[in-house]
This record gives sequence, C-alpha cells and structure tokens, in this order.
Amino acid sequence: MTTDTDGTPHQDRERHELCLVLLLLTVVVGLLITAAAIYVARMHPALAEPLGVGAAVLSALAGVAGVIGRALRR
Repeated sequence: MTTDTDGTPHQDRERHELCLVLLLLTVVVGLLITAAAIYVARMHPALAEPLGVGAAVLSALAGVAGVIGRALRR
C-alpha cells in the first residue's frame, strides 16, 4: 500500500475552498454596492446619471481586468 506524503490533495481542497469563499464574498459585496447605488438613485434622483456613468466605468474596468487576468494565466 502506498501513501502520498506530499499532501497535495489536501492543499488543492483548501485552495478550492478559499477560492469559493472569495467568490461568495465578492458576490455579496457587489450586491451590497448595487443595493446602495439603487437606494441613492431612488432617494436622490439628481444623482442617477452620475451613478450610471460610474457603473459603466466600473463594468468596463472589470472587463479589462478579466481579460488581463485570463492573459496572465496562460
């Protein structure tokens, strides 16, 4: 019987769990920011246009960061 003393399956599982936790945390923070932007836009209609511009810029930055991250992983 052979045993693996390297421990790589355990490290992979921990890394997978860490990635899942970070993903869920990112989703929660994104939802909180979205809810705050919606609240501000409804309570202060004059800020709706600047919030829209800010959201467009942030989504463009997220897209660029995704492309750069994918390019770096290759």
